[in-house]
Amino acid sequence: MSKPRITLIGAPIDCGKRRNGCLMGPDSLRTAGLGESITALGYSVEDLGDLDPGPIDLKDEDHLHAKSAVIAWQKTLSSAMRDRMQTDLPIFMGGDHAMALGTLHGAAEHAALVGRPLFVLWLDAHTDYHTLDTTRSGNLHGTPMGYVTGRAGFDGFPDVPHPIPLDQVCMIGLRSVDAAEKAALQESKFHNVDMRAIDEGGIVRPLNAFLDQVADANGLLHVSFDVDFLDPEVAPAVGTTVPGGATLREAHLVMEMLSDRNLMSSMDIAELNPFLDERGRTASTIVDLISSAFGKRIFDRPTQSGA
Repeated sequence: MSKPRITLIGAPIDCGKRRNGCLMGPDSLRTAGLGESITALGYSVEDLGDLDPGPIDLKDEDHLHAKSAVIAWQKTLSSAMRDRMQTDLPIFMGGDHAMALGTLHGAAEHAALVGRPLFVLWLDAHTDYHTLDTTRSGNLHGTPMGYVTGRAGFDGFPDVPHPIPLDQVCMIGLRSVDAAEKAALQESKFHNVDMRAIDEGGIVRPLNAFLDQVADANGLLHVSFDVDFLDPEVAPAVGTTVPGGATLREAHLVMEMLSDRNLMSSMDIAELNPFLDERGRTASTIVDLISSAFGKRIFDRPTQSGA
């Protein structure tokens, strides 16, 4: 099976929350060798540099932090994702998780264009299912999943012509969900693999079941990887640390399973804040994990498709 061309795209968005530093995320991943590591696995890799949304307005609107700036980034990221998915497997290097307002919007537009359903693997401590009305903090990095699944309450943002059905979303690693998000999701059919479920039964069975769903539907798969999916002992360089996250071995297992199934069509990496890191430790960990998603192994094993 031929390997897709990989494009790395910097998304130094740092306005989805009030703590600065995520704008340095793309360069930190470059310095840690993301492109070189994937290239060493036999892929053709091109780094397209950083996106620029043009002049942006960082003022607060009501209780919302930098809404106009986030909208500018949303439009830029959506267009870039839609365009790059036509030919490549894009990896968007963030940047805070408000980037997913754009990356998922663009991925859904591309999926509709090619007539295939879009599935989302959301690796995160949080659901990010708020709307502009329900977020108490006003930080818009907590809203992308609400936006792209078609919730009301996003005045001023572009329309979502192709909302992603919640039963095509799998969230793994959840351990910090606000009451408003929990109430809105309670009766939905999203795949919820919180940390208790992982403690009790592991990751393999629920993730394989979700990947089976993707394969059976001939779907596209976007993987949205928030650094706070990992336990802060493993990855301290994130402004939204929540104790009790995925171990390094659990995270590698997720990535290795993605490689085995060969279903991923796009990815974003969010919330890496190098200002909070320890001598680049988190960035290096992320590079190792992403490399596992593209086939890095200690020993080769037969994949499911080849078994």
